[in-house]
Amino acid sequence: MYAEERQKAILERARRDGRVDVTGLAAEFDVTYETIRRDLTALERHGVLRRVHGGAIPVERLGFEPTLNMRDSVMTQEKERIAKAALAELPDEGAVLLDAGSTTGRLAEQLPTDRELTVVTNSLSIALTLTPRTNITLMLLGGRMRTRTQATVDAWALRALEESFADVAFVATNGISVERGLTTPDPAEAEVKRAMIRSARRAVLLADHTKVGNDHFARFAALDDIDLFITDNGLADGLADEIQTAGPGVLVV
Repeated sequence: MYAEERQKAILERARRDGRVDVTGLAAEFDVTYETIRRDLTALERHGVLRRVHGGAIPVERLGFEPTLNMRDSVMTQEKERIAKAALAELPDEGAVLLDAGSTTGRLAEQLPTDRELTVVTNSLSIALTLTPRTNITLMLLGGRMRTRTQATVDAWALRALEESFADVAFVATNGISVERGLTTPDPAEAEVKRAMIRSARRAVLLADHTKVGNDHFARFAALDDIDLFITDNGLADGLADEIQTAGPGVLVV
């Protein structure tokens, strides 16, 4: 097993169980303690695990919020597949909302060049991606810029969303669970996400499977507020059915 594959498995285990320990991982993967420690150090540098005595815990359990760059460096293949699947949800013409996030950022990169679209976003990085595109009318929401996520929030952004209506909102989340719905660490971002869902005819959630089962401070939607949830095939058996029963259609790619 390559180091990248092992580290991906370690991260998934940490997010599922809430903690991993060096001794157990070394036995499971048949490698030395030092190899596991290097894996945990690499994952900590990516901002997805935090080292603790004897092992590590996922940053979500500590309430930390990884930066956009940190999030964009993990689950890259899964996010690419999710973004490609989301292209089928685009209207032939009209307006779409793109929430700030690493997976929605992948969707922005793949937007088609053969149709005229209005794209409204609160993401500086998405806006920079779309600036050269002549077939896209780009609307960047104003407001306070959160440097950690490169997202605009607060009254200016909310006011613009109140006066807008889009065909589809493509929404990101830090956590999704049947019990608590969609959650994110920051209340200001939660308000913008909530307003995006209200401002669109349909809401499509783009999130890889590691977000499932995680809960954060600020809740911004119930599962039945979402029309479609697109995720990757790492989702545990039975979870897709549980989520679909609670409201949205689920597409696993």
